[in-house]
Amino acid sequence: MEEIVTELEMTAADQLNPAPPVDGVALRAVDPGPEIQDLHVRIGTPHRWPSATRSGEDWERWLAEPGRRYRLVDYRGDVAGAADFEPQAGGDVEITTFGLLPEFVGKGLGGYALTLVVADAWTLPGTRRVWLHTSTLDHPNALPNYLRRGFRSFSRPA
Repeated sequence: MEEIVTELEMTAADQLNPAPPVDGVALRAVDPGPEIQDLHVRIGTPHRWPSATRSGEDWERWLAEPGRRYRLVDYRGDVAGAADFEPQAGGDVEITTFGLLPEFVGKGLGGYALTLVVADAWTLPGTRRVWLHTSTLDHPNALPNYLRRGFRSFSRPA
């Protein structure tokens, strides 16, 4: 199957269409480290994310990026997923990672977890746009979840 990448954006915080709250789901800021790498591998391997197979040197560069913010998705005391986002020039914030661990997929957590991540990205000073990309290799619910939260496609290669 050929991978199709879709780029999505929100250009105002009020475009976020929040999912209903899920009891026990929370976002927690963390520093970069081995836990982030492990989560990327565990979340991304089923979807063939490039981050799941980064070299040690590539991971060192990724984790050393000074502006990147790392978040854990907690569910009732357990780590259920991870997200990170990075401020960019011109007020853009790219959500560079969002995903749930396989054992938490299908439990109704993704919409609210994404709501928390997007709301957090909008709190960075000067944010004018939040964007991300997804692909046909991601979970089949990824694109529909992004669209339900208010993201709109701005580019999709032919």
